[in-house]
Amino acid sequence: MVQAKPIIAILGGTGALGNGLARRWARAGYPIILGSRSEKRAIDSAEELNVEFDSSVRGFDNISAVSGADLIVLAVPYFQRKELLQSIKAGAQGKVVIDATVPLSPPVTSVRFPDSECGGREAQDYLGEDVKVVSALQNVAANHLADLDHKLDCDVLVCGNDREACEIVIELVGALGTRGWHAGGIDNATAAEALTSLLIFINRRYKIDGAGIRITTGTDD
Repeated sequence: MVQAKPIIAILGGTGALGNGLARRWARAGYPIILGSRSEKRAIDSAEELNVEFDSSVRGFDNISAVSGADLIVLAVPYFQRKELLQSIKAGAQGKVVIDATVPLSPPVTSVRFPDSECGGREAQDYLGEDVKVVSALQNVAANHLADLDHKLDCDVLVCGNDREACEIVIELVGALGTRGWHAGGIDNATAAEALTSLLIFINRRYKIDGAGIRITTGTDD
């Protein structure tokens, strides 16, 4: 018996990162719900994806998107996240939440965290132990995700306290066309979040359109 793919709610699904994730997962056959502060904008974006992929993407406001999903992705700017977490806390209970946000302060080319030292830990503490928060996808360029002809030449660090939840996220990362690595508990998300500043600096310094990271294993594979 083939197990059904989880329904993924992407909050911030009409933004650059959220749209890129939705395009890749819709192409891979995952049922997608786009969440947005504007339900109309989410519906319009979902209709565009359905025309392109002959899929069943739906659009709702963020709270409704969460209630209909098995798994939730936070793909909003960090300054919007606190309000979003407050609005979805009840609906997120018992679910896996992928936190793709980055808590950086200006200048973003230097590692300067706000009061919270780790955005992933902050989300886990706020949502509570019944929510399995997994930090991932901070270091994948949104424009590369949106371009389905682009081969994703990077790896993704996956951090979370629940091993099964991390394995689910690693499988989803594979469906995007790249490779995920379980990189420890949620507190290790600090390293992945900080890498964002390094990559932004590298992009600007060397005029690269979306630098990423690669984990090497010392083998020829």
